[in-house]
Amino acid sequence: MQPTKKEYSDIPGTIVFDADQARMGYGINMFCMSLLKDENRKAFKADEAGYLKAYKLTPEQTEAVLKRQWNRMLELGGNIYFTAKLGATDGLSFQQMAAMMTGVTQQEYADMMLAGGRSPNGNRSKSEWKK
Repeated sequence: MQPTKKEYSDIPGTIVFDADQARMGYGINMFCMSLLKDENRKAFKADEAGYLKAYKLTPEQTEAVLKRQWNRMLELGGNIYFTAKLGATDGLSFQQMAAMMTGVTQQEYADMMLAGGRSPNGNRSKSEWKK
């Protein structure tokens, strides 16, 4: 099921987690939430593909999880706060994940955030520009 086109769908580099995304990503998010329990983290790390079978993931979601395609997980309905639990299971900090997702080093990402973050210029909804 593809989410419907929204007025805010054109924000460059941004996936807005809304009701459609939540429905699409229910399985991937429930998987990620399961990683709150130590025994589940251990079971997942012991057999990642097997563990994922307990959740109703699409083949694309399964591939994104197994390959740690962070941005793809979000495109497929993953919530950043839930997918961060997978990153933590892999020993990654949120900053490390964010750097990977933006295609820069962790230091470059940290420097950008310390300098005030990403510029809003060119990073707003194009439909907003028309108003």
